[in-house]
Amino acid sequence: MFDSNVAMWLLLGSFVVFILCRMPVIFAIAVSSCITMFYMGTPLMSFVQQMAKGVDSFSLMAIPFFILAGEIMGAGGISDRLLKAADAIVGRFRGGFSYVNVLGSMFFGHLSGSAVADVSSLGSIEIPMMVKGGYDRDFSVAVTVATSCQGVLIPPSHNMIIYSVAAGGASVGALFMAGLVPGVTLGILMLVLCAVISIIRHYPKGDNISFKEAFKVVSSAVLALFTAVIILVGVTAGLFTATESAAIACIYAFIISVFVYKELKISMMPKLLMNTVKTLAMVFSLIAAANAFGWLLAFLRVPTLITQGLMAISSNKIVLLLLINLMLLLLGCVMDMAPLILIVTPILIPVITALGMSKVQFGVMLIFNLAVGLCTPPVGSALFVGCSVGKISIEKTVKAMLPFYAVMLLGLMLVTFVPEISLFLPRMLGFAV
Repeated sequence: MFDSNVAMWLLLGSFVVFILCRMPVIFAIAVSSCITMFYMGTPLMSFVQQMAKGVDSFSLMAIPFFILAGEIMGAGGISDRLLKAADAIVGRFRGGFSYVNVLGSMFFGHLSGSAVADVSSLGSIEIPMMVKGGYDRDFSVAVTVATSCQGVLIPPSHNMIIYSVAAGGASVGALFMAGLVPGVTLGILMLVLCAVISIIRHYPKGDNISFKEAFKVVSSAVLALFTAVIILVGVTAGLFTATESAAIACIYAFIISVFVYKELKISMMPKLLMNTVKTLAMVFSLIAAANAFGWLLAFLRVPTLITQGLMAISSNKIVLLLLINLMLLLLGCVMDMAPLILIVTPILIPVITALGMSKVQFGVMLIFNLAVGLCTPPVGSALFVGCSVGKISIEKTVKAMLPFYAVMLLGLMLVTFVPEISLFLPRMLGFAV
């Protein structure tokens, strides 16, 4: 026999120690799980079985297609067209380049579903453009990094699919729709903040272009944006599943990039496929290891103990939700998004269920929290990439991002305490939330 308390602390303690020693998250999860199972006397074959069970899901088949579609669109000149479309819409106003940055992230981020992809691809264009146009470098990098969070919320987002699996099968379509309004709301808040800062710092206005030129530029970007229309309309109308929509969007992006825009060469496809495989190897390995880790957490009753512990602190729903948000924000500062989704979801689902919160609303709240973590030190991957692209220190960027952090926290509080912001659209479209 084994002591369940010892096993629980061995599992969690060894995991934390490995993370602090900078062991890759996948190995930290796997090794801590194996050590605990060895102590418990559980056959290690059970670990392998749980890993296999973790990736044996039809919903996960959508992820490779979404990733490949993002790779194709990134190499097919789509990001450049989306930036030009945003510039045609808002570039003429004071601080116009910052508005272009926000809208560019809204347009491209929802296509890639990745904050890091947004910063690395658009940032290399936007940051030099803003600095050359008379904007402070720290502000240029800060707005690029902060607005990348929108791409994680606005559908389609492969992180929503990962959450759906971790939450025990929450509707992917409902999650996609639930993230749309919060993502757009965050974008609007960012636009307002950029307007205020631009007025205070007297940033320049952009060039005026004729309506004919603007219409031509925007029309060129419509075909790129239609990728999202295929996914959203197809899923919400029940024409096909999220996986089928991802496959169709992938084919559509390939046709547009190769035969319409003619910027993607067939010879580039092996490299794009290799990049996709590399990303998939990390994502699926992480999902597999995290499923075994989650199985151990459930077996040792960790979710139940955490639920009881939080309920013992306070019975007030507002206090508990604030505590959960604070915990997720702190965790997001030291770990990446995907492993955190897989680890904390099965732990916190019983808590939010006891509080009467929908799994769909919690999914948006969770993703929002962890998106903020992508922009915060010490492990904010989007922050690091932005500073690298913008050639500026992290300290200066973090200081410039303080107003953006405040805006993101405001959006997070709205999502947490106003359920209809995330649930209105799924309900209107007939999804069970």
